[in-house]
Amino acid sequence: MKKIQSALLSVYYKDGLEPIVKLLHQNGVKLYSTGGTQTFIENMGIPVTAVEDLTGYPSIFGGRVKTLHPAVFGGILYRRDDAGDLAQAAQFNIPAIDLVVVDLYPFEETVASGASDEDIIEKIDIGGISLIRAGAKNFQDSLIVSSRTQYADILNILTEKHCSTELSDRRRYALEAFGTTSHYDTAINQWFINQSGGTPALSSNIYAFTELQQNSLRYGENPHQAATFYGDLDAMFDKLHGKELSYNNLVDVDACVALIDEFGTEPTFAIIKHTNACGVATAATAKEAYLTALACDPVSAFGGVIITNATVDLATAEELNKLFMEILIAPAYEPEALALLQSKKNRILLQRKTVGLPLKMFKTILNGVLEQDKDIVVETASQFKTVTTKAPTEAEVRALEFALKVCKHTKSNTIVLATENRLIASGTGQTSRVDALRQAIDKSLAFGFELKGAVMASDAFFPFADCVEIAHLAGITAVVQPGGSIRDQESITYCDANDMAMVTTGVRHFKH
Repeated sequence: MKKIQSALLSVYYKDGLEPIVKLLHQNGVKLYSTGGTQTFIENMGIPVTAVEDLTGYPSIFGGRVKTLHPAVFGGILYRRDDAGDLAQAAQFNIPAIDLVVVDLYPFEETVASGASDEDIIEKIDIGGISLIRAGAKNFQDSLIVSSRTQYADILNILTEKHCSTELSDRRRYALEAFGTTSHYDTAINQWFINQSGGTPALSSNIYAFTELQQNSLRYGENPHQAATFYGDLDAMFDKLHGKELSYNNLVDVDACVALIDEFGTEPTFAIIKHTNACGVATAATAKEAYLTALACDPVSAFGGVIITNATVDLATAEELNKLFMEILIAPAYEPEALALLQSKKNRILLQRKTVGLPLKMFKTILNGVLEQDKDIVVETASQFKTVTTKAPTEAEVRALEFALKVCKHTKSNTIVLATENRLIASGTGQTSRVDALRQAIDKSLAFGFELKGAVMASDAFFPFADCVEIAHLAGITAVVQPGGSIRDQESITYCDANDMAMVTTGVRHFKH
């Protein structure tokens, strides 16, 4: 345990700081401060020493240099158990600083506000980030509080331990401090890359893990794997009911959100199992959309994750309540519907909020990390190129658009069979496109669907004509595929000979 006897406070945002200042004062801690923070403390009627009185230098260059001085950094960094450091501290009259409370200039907020380059550059913190690094480096002797998000926690620690800290406390805060500096520097780096015409700046959500907003999960993909989610789930959802989300839950929820965002405002339901859709439908009402989606594959729907873009009303909830599901996600719930759905103890109910999502994707692989743009391409009829003599009908075009949306979010190799506004069946994750098609056909027949007049979507081109041959025999009348095979003409010729329509998009949607 180390007793805090002196503290340096220099923060941009003052909210939440007052109770910490009061507690330090009540425990006889000597306070040092700068600028606005000094004024804030003085207005509380609490004595505080200006950093300029400690250093002998005023704040200079428009506030760019305030704390950058040996009297400050020496006080943080000198080792309390090192005889040489102790002698030098005494020689140069450098007081110990046991606690540093700092937050950084709001760089990201300034960028997001559309401010000028000059204003953005002025929000690159120098002294603050240096104080954080110094306090974190000497965690053996100093405690560094590097974000206002830590105020409630540190207040509890200092209250319980009477303004003393344990090494484990100081080490943990040092870890979080280096996360803060890493995130801050990454944001600045990405802004400069963007200004230089390089890769567009990443959303802050992409590297939010560096802020150490950690959510420990029960376990990972399997029980023997530990797992943590880095991010702000509260910004994404209000959890209205149920147990905590697991690793696999989150993976499925992510797949749900990505799929439902392909659809507009017309009521749509999607049922996801192991990240693939086993039911998707759009209809005039939420109830009709759900029942149509469920009918696609009611066996796989058991224990699935369900999402909708519509308000869940009581009539829809009564149908949903008949199915065992892990999670239901909706933008809103009518009160009676919510009360009914909460009758199942462990069912997770999420209400989705409007929040921007990252445009980059990352995956650890081998001894490094892969990064790519998120697949945000959505093909519509305007991108279709009819390559057969027969063009698809208007109803077939709408069905092809629908099928493509589902196909884009289904594991490769993928074949999706659909009619207008509903999924019939899909073949997912197969090593052969022919196997994917046969799987989809077998599933559709098993659930009693008539394929005559249905359409087919493929996530990649057909290397041979075998898929269109099998589709024709099953009753498929229109096909959409990226095109680009050196043997495209074989598939086109077969379609022409059998009164089938084919359109190409030029866009492949592999998903591993």
